[in-house]
Amino acid sequence: MTPAPHITPSPLSAATLDRLPSATQRPAYDRARLRPGILHVGVGNFHRAHQAVYLDDLFGLGRDHDWAIGGAGLMPGDARQRDLLAPQDWLYSVTELAPDRTEARVIGAMVDFLPADPQALAARIADPSVRIVSLTITEGGYFIDAATGEFDANHPAIRADAENPDAPRTVFGALFKGLRLRRDRGLAPPAVLSCDNVQGNGKVTRAAVEGLAAMISDGLRDWVAGNVAFPNGMVDRITPATTDAERALIAREFGLADASPVVCEPFRRWVLEDDFPLGRPALEEVGVQFVADVAPYETMKLRILNAGHAAIAYPAALLGHVHVHEAMADPDIAAWLHALMTREVIPVLPPIAGEDYHAYLATCADRFANPRVRDTVARLAQDGSNRLPKFILPTVSEALQAGGEIDGLALEVAFWCRHCAAGGRPDDPRGDRLRAAAEATRTNPAAFLALADVFGPLGGEARFAQAFGRWIDRLWREPARAVLRDYLNGRAG
Repeated sequence: MTPAPHITPSPLSAATLDRLPSATQRPAYDRARLRPGILHVGVGNFHRAHQAVYLDDLFGLGRDHDWAIGGAGLMPGDARQRDLLAPQDWLYSVTELAPDRTEARVIGAMVDFLPADPQALAARIADPSVRIVSLTITEGGYFIDAATGEFDANHPAIRADAENPDAPRTVFGALFKGLRLRRDRGLAPPAVLSCDNVQGNGKVTRAAVEGLAAMISDGLRDWVAGNVAFPNGMVDRITPATTDAERALIAREFGLADASPVVCEPFRRWVLEDDFPLGRPALEEVGVQFVADVAPYETMKLRILNAGHAAIAYPAALLGHVHVHEAMADPDIAAWLHALMTREVIPVLPPIAGEDYHAYLATCADRFANPRVRDTVARLAQDGSNRLPKFILPTVSEALQAGGEIDGLALEVAFWCRHCAAGGRPDDPRGDRLRAAAEATRTNPAAFLALADVFGPLGGEARFAQAFGRWIDRLWREPARAVLRDYLNGRAG
């Protein structure tokens, strides 16, 4: 139900829950009965709109009140989030923005939030009440070497933690110390559950923990390998950044003065491998799908939804679009998404029983076009050097191996390159190098693909390099829309 506007906002806290306007849903359980069983690292918008909402639903059924969330994080943003949520007793609102309605609810699944301190994080991981440690630390937080796709044991932060394992600085250093403390105390380790959009996220998390352990001792690596579970999972919900506009909407329509609200689309999905040695909440009761192997579902989502976001972002930015729904209202952008996915991406995806990739693509396109979410092109375009190697480049490699089409995939990389040259990426850790390499493609198209820590061996693949070179040359000489339309009309670069 969409509430009447102009409700006087009330500060959000445990003391004010009963006084909230009736249009605002509130926890359907006694929060005083909750006990933490999950320690979650990275309490950002996505986690709060996804994992925490599923748990809130489960608690509302009267189930598993010993699986509440304790929050944690080591980044400055985590410390700011803690400061915002502490006066609210860890409560916050999630507002679902459907095209035809707006619904808000207060989420009560989190009951604690550690200070941004690695030692405190390690100590809490060692607490026997913690049976799952979950992570949303962004795609770039797993110390993956783009050139090899493996754990980067030479990263300075990892080397520092390996040399000083009792004084960790990174999430993985603190996680490993906490696991080691449990081993030394004779306690079974918790499951470690990545909730990030990383392909094989459980395997990637295992590689980071085992890799760090191996740098300290073979015995510790063997103990991790033999005792710690790292289930893979697929997560899916579009959750844009919160701005003052969303805060004002929530205050105006729902009477909530929330310092850290979340807005999101109505759609959500979570698919998990069922590997939790110390138990887990009964999330299947609230729609979570448990499967033997999550990899095909994860690949579907990464290669269609996440890659679709990347495909939209760069041509949309070059064409001057600000919001994603505006870009999807551009017939050329909508046609580009459909053509790229149906011509080049879906053909190399392994089939999944009961899943229709074309129907999933149509659902994703509808979600992208939702005008209420107001997701920004800038958000989709950020951190490209971490995202494209996970969402776009694997499809290029597989299409090359299968002898499939890669022309649109090469054009997508060319759009990214041209975007980097147009303004650089200050939010990308490789921003300055990306911009310099992109500028160099005016005369040397190979300069961009030579970024080995982004493209790895793919940069030297002749067919891909030639296709990229043709497209980037045209994007330097012609308007982006003209180049885009040529692809749509079947004219190669």
